[in-house]
Amino acid sequence: MRRSLAISILAALGIMGHSMTAGGQLTSGKDVLDAVTDNDVDAAQIQTLLSRDADIDARDEAGRTALLIATHGNRIEVARVLIEAGADVNAKDRINDSPYLYAAARGYLEILKMTLAHGADLKSTNRYGGTALIPAAERGHVDTVRTLIEAGVDVDHVNNLGWTALLEAIILGDGGECHQQIVDLLVKAGADINLADRDGLKPLQHVRSRGYREIEAILVAAGAM
Repeated sequence: MRRSLAISILAALGIMGHSMTAGGQLTSGKDVLDAVTDNDVDAAQIQTLLSRDADIDARDEAGRTALLIATHGNRIEVARVLIEAGADVNAKDRINDSPYLYAAARGYLEILKMTLAHGADLKSTNRYGGTALIPAAERGHVDTVRTLIEAGVDVDHVNNLGWTALLEAIILGDGGECHQQIVDLLVKAGADINLADRDGLKPLQHVRSRGYREIEAILVAAGAM
């Protein structure tokens, strides 16, 4: 099946000598979606498709654009071609993922930086009501957290669970070195170290209940109560 898909894409590109659609132009984005899905099709070939008037922000059955599909696979050069051609870095699928949000959540730093340079909406939120910073903090993506803080993402945004990035880093993190660095970054960025969750529990209480001594020291030094 993958061989058949690759053949059809190569045919659309004209590489195998097949003709293009009427007038030599693509009239939909399906070929681009198929191409990005196939790892055997490279960035240069996708760029050729885009030069033939393909719909760069066409959606698949899950509501994903070609750029979001490329982001899922961390296909940096493919994403670069799409973004530089004008792909929408904020286009969301049916579960509210966008290339920007997904790259941040997965720690795909190069793609994230490209989305930030091309109009990423820092206030956009995922299906949990969280900004890009919150899942990045939870999952221990230190460089991603640093990049988002420098970009100006709200460090005290509260998601649908009632948690900030700081709370998620503590509650869902493992207390290890990466999460220690993230807590330190958030504290230095001015995160509210005493902002409680919906149950009234503050970050320091969560830290102490989990025995995360290094993070406790960071919060106490910053004046947490």
